[in-house]
Amino acid sequence: MSIKEILEKSDTKSGRAFDFFIQGLIVISLITFSVETLPNLSEVTRIWLYRIEVVTVLIFSCEYLARLIVADQRLKFAFSFFGIVDLIAIIPFYLSLGIDLRSVRAFRMLRLFRMFKLARYSKALRRFHIALGIAKEELVLFACFSAIILYLASVGIYHFENHAQPQVYSSVFHSLWWAICTLTTVGYGDIYPITVGGKIFTFAVLLVGLGIISVPAGLISSSLSKAREIEAMESHTDEHLVEESPKL
Repeated sequence: MSIKEILEKSDTKSGRAFDFFIQGLIVISLITFSVETLPNLSEVTRIWLYRIEVVTVLIFSCEYLARLIVADQRLKFAFSFFGIVDLIAIIPFYLSLGIDLRSVRAFRMLRLFRMFKLARYSKALRRFHIALGIAKEELVLFACFSAIILYLASVGIYHFENHAQPQVYSSVFHSLWWAICTLTTVGYGDIYPITVGGKIFTFAVLLVGLGIISVPAGLISSSLSKAREIEAMESHTDEHLVEESPKL
């Protein structure tokens, strides 16, 4: 059996064993990353955790290079979702960027869908991809509109509250955190207006925020319905072709 078959085919005994091995390493890596965040770890424990990370990174690096070499279209693999995730998860270790991106490896657990041939979830992911394609232009336009509203909210609350709370709302950039919390209706309460104008403005921003939360959800929901209709039409067409084929 070739390396390509082991790496890319999970329906064989060797391919499935390799997939389970890699998935196990991912789980171990995520656990060690989480353990490292615990305070007051002994030096011995930190050394062992580092050794485990070195071994897992080396294995992941060999796997990434092997997948890149055996890929039919190397550039396509390199810029695919899993290709980018695999690279992001290992590159900081070699470049000493000071950014720990090991948690990104959690996305690699999505390969479990392929391992267990969960066709229903594959169809669901395809349906979601179609829905995003249908609503792409609307979502981009809405994102731009939301950014403008976010900026105007920051400017507005700065205008109302700067003179009353100069240390909290010292600039439009400092007011941005309030705008984000208010527009997303999170409202942490760490920054809040105390003037009458600021409170009235906050009420208006909250009403706008309710729309900002609901509009993209409605767009995606409508697009998913259209995606289901497209999928049903394709399925009906395939069944019709199968029924007609014996008559040809």
